[in-house]
Amino acid sequence: MQFQKPVLRQEMKLKMSPQLLQSISLLALPLQNLKLKIIEEVEKNPALDYVNDSQSLSFDEIVEKKREDFDPFENSSDSGYSYTKWQGDDNSKRQFMEGAISREESLQEHLISQLHIQSLSELEIKIGELLIYNLDDNGFHHEAPENLVDENNLESLNKVKSIIQQFDPIGICTTDYIESLKVQAEIIGTGPEGTENIIENYLELLNRGKYQEISKKTGLTQEEVVEILDYIRYLDPFPGREFSFEKPSYVIPDLIVKKRDGDFFLTINEEEIPVLQINSYFEELMNNKADNDKEQKELNKFVSSSVKDAKWFMNTITLWNSTLLKTSRAIVEFQRDFFRKGPKFLVPLTLKDIATEIGMNESTISRISRGKYIQTEWGVFELKYFFTNAVSSGNSKTAVKEVIKEIIEESKSEKKLSDQKISDLLKMRGINIARRTVAKYRKELDIMPSFRR
Repeated sequence: MQFQKPVLRQEMKLKMSPQLLQSISLLALPLQNLKLKIIEEVEKNPALDYVNDSQSLSFDEIVEKKREDFDPFENSSDSGYSYTKWQGDDNSKRQFMEGAISREESLQEHLISQLHIQSLSELEIKIGELLIYNLDDNGFHHEAPENLVDENNLESLNKVKSIIQQFDPIGICTTDYIESLKVQAEIIGTGPEGTENIIENYLELLNRGKYQEISKKTGLTQEEVVEILDYIRYLDPFPGREFSFEKPSYVIPDLIVKKRDGDFFLTINEEEIPVLQINSYFEELMNNKADNDKEQKELNKFVSSSVKDAKWFMNTITLWNSTLLKTSRAIVEFQRDFFRKGPKFLVPLTLKDIATEIGMNESTISRISRGKYIQTEWGVFELKYFFTNAVSSGNSKTAVKEVIKEIIEESKSEKKLSDQKISDLLKMRGINIARRTVAKYRKELDIMPSFRR
C-alpha cells in the first residue's frame, strides 16, 4: 500500500521580474519602435517627462499662434483635404486635386472589370470571380481550380479559365511559370515551331545551355533552339507582377558610421530618441515627504513607485544605447575591410565572435542586432547582415553572393552566363563552390536563370 506524505525540498528557480523582462524586450526594439515605447511610457508614468530645450512661449504668444494655425475644416471627413495657409490667390481647387488620394488598381480589380464585359452566364461570372480571387500576385492559382467548384461545373470552369487566360495580362490564371509561358506562346501564336514543346519539357536543359542535347531530342537544329530561346525571353513568366504593389517601407538608421582621417566614427542617431528626465514636481514631492496621515502615506508610496519605475526605464534606455554602441563598434572593427572597400570584402563573422569580444551573451547580441540598421558609405544595412558564415573558400557567404552579382552584371551585354559558367569563373577567383550552390545564391539574390535574363 502506497502512502503520500509531504516532503520539504529545496530548489533554485530563476524568476524574471517585470523590470528585467522590460529590459530584455526593449533591447530587441528598433529605433522607431523604441520611440513609440518611450511615448507610451511617458503617457503611463506621470513621473517621466521630456527634456524640452525649446524656448517657452508667453500666454499671449500661444493664443496668437493658435489663431494663426486655426483651420475650421481640420476635422473634416474629406480624406482629400489638406490644410494650407491662405495665400490670397485662387489655387484652392488645384491644391485640393493635388492632395487627393490615389490608389493603384490591383490585379483582381483589373481582371474583374474585364470579366464583367464578357458574354457569360451568371454562373460562369461567379466561377470567373472565384478563379480571379484565387490568384496570387504572380497570377498563379493559390488552390487547384478543381477544388473551387463541384464536379457538375468542371466544364464551365475550364471554359471560363481559358477565357481569363486571354485577358490582359495574358498568361494569368495558370499553375506556374511554365504553364504561363506555354499559354502565352499559344495565344500569341508567332513563336517558332517547337516553342511550346521546349517550354513544357526542356526549359531546364535550355537554362543549362544544352542546345545540342535539346536538338537531338527534338529534331530541331541548334540554330532553331537558340531562336526559340530568343522568343521565350520576350514572354513574361510572372505576368501578374506588374499589378503587384507594396507600400514603400522607410528605414531610419539607428547608427551612422563615417570615415574621417582614415578612421571610422560611429554615432547613435540620437535625434530620433526623446531625452527623458524625472518630472520636477515629483522630485519636489520626493524631497518633501511627510507621514502626517494615511492619505499622505498613500501619496508618498505612489510617488516613490512612479519615480522608481521612471529611473528604471531611463536606465534601460541607457542600456539600449550602450549595448547597441558596443556591439556596433565590435562589428565595425571585425568588418573594417567592408567599411573601407565594400560588400565584397565582408568576412565570416558569428554572434559568438562579438559576444566574446564585448563580454556579453550571444542571445543579447542577437536581440540588439535584430531590426537595427546602420548607415554606411555603401548604403543602409541591418546589423545582422554582418553576421555571415564562411563557405569552403574561406570567404563569407554574403561576399560570394556579391561577387556572383558582379559577374552577372558584367556579362549583361554579352552571352548570358549559366550557373556552371559562373561557378567556373568563381574558381578562377579562388572561390570554389559547386553549380548547385551558385544556383542557390542566385535565387537568394532574386536573379533569374540565364534563359530568362
